[in-house]
Amino acid sequence: MAFSWPSALRLAVGAALLTAAGVALFTLPVEKILKDFLLWIKENLGAWGPLVLALAYIPLTVLAVPASILTLGGGYLFGLPVGFVADSIGATIGATAAFLLGRTIGRPYVLSKCKDYPKFQAVAIAIQRSGFKIVLLLRLVPLLPFNMLNYLLSVTPVGIVEYMLASWLGMMPITLALVYVGTTLKDLSDVTHGWSEISTTRWVSN
Repeated sequence: MAFSWPSALRLAVGAALLTAAGVALFTLPVEKILKDFLLWIKENLGAWGPLVLALAYIPLTVLAVPASILTLGGGYLFGLPVGFVADSIGATIGATAAFLLGRTIGRPYVLSKCKDYPKFQAVAIAIQRSGFKIVLLLRLVPLLPFNMLNYLLSVTPVGIVEYMLASWLGMMPITLALVYVGTTLKDLSDVTHGWSEISTTRWVSN
């Protein structure tokens, strides 16, 4: 492949984002930061809380940091109907932001990572015939790590509208389950309990 500065720049940006995510997850007190963030929403934002919670999915998903704590927090803070809507929209816009990043400046880096996921080769071929159905199935039955899937799908022919709709529908069951669990928690500290171990495991598996 011929060298080009734009491709090298895009590859560097992708590598930098992945490195930043790894450093943040392993060195920063992410659990405390997220807990303080949820507490700030609870005490200060009132009716704006669900919107801010939804938008918070964008940086976490782009940096491949598991956002399940936000989903639990949505249930804890806002109850089932409002929490589910906020978390469902947030998860979708977060996944879409990662998809768009992978389709643009991060594309060379994502292509370089595809070889690490041999199962994805068959997925890419199937998407050419039925993009919506395959993305929906992948969200319902996660054969590939969720955060990496956002980027891997960005280099397939699936359209952005198909991707968003299939992702939204496919993520609904797990979102609903986590929001419901959040509504049963008695204290905000329960939302983050054990999160660091879970998130680290998911990062390594990615």
